[in-house]
Amino acid sequence: MTHDELVLRAEKFLKNLGCGVVFRDPFRAATHSGEQPDAIGWRDSISFLIECKASRSDFLADKKKRFRIEAKDGMGEWRFYMCPPGIIKPEDLPDGWGLLWCHPHKIERVHGIPANTQLWERPFKNANKRAETQLMYSALRRMEIRGHLKQIYDGLPVEESA
Repeated sequence: MTHDELVLRAEKFLKNLGCGVVFRDPFRAATHSGEQPDAIGWRDSISFLIECKASRSDFLADKKKRFRIEAKDGMGEWRFYMCPPGIIKPEDLPDGWGLLWCHPHKIERVHGIPANTQLWERPFKNANKRAETQLMYSALRRMEIRGHLKQIYDGLPVEESA
């Protein structure tokens, strides 16, 4: 399974989790932290980050990033790794992280996935909200520049150009 395939599955997982807004790679935005999430979504003001890893070496390299070493510098009040089965094991996870194994036809919730009643018990209450806001601002600014932001006032769908 490729990284791009994992990212698309992560986006779908977050939408199924109830996230009304989800950004995924390759969306890029300048944030002060330098973090570029593979998938990040928001539900009722709670943020969910998924980092996709297609190989063990990619996972091990991820641990060295500044926003992984210092949990407060990372995005997501809930954080998960998504990978093919066995690439990452629960005992490999940093404190507070969850694990999703991506099978061909299902996502297995291996570790640390909250039930709806536990969503407010966020393991990363001090997540980097500034970086998350910069990500959202960048997306909204792009919509404004292209003239689409006005649609939020009238609720009309944006027409796609032919």
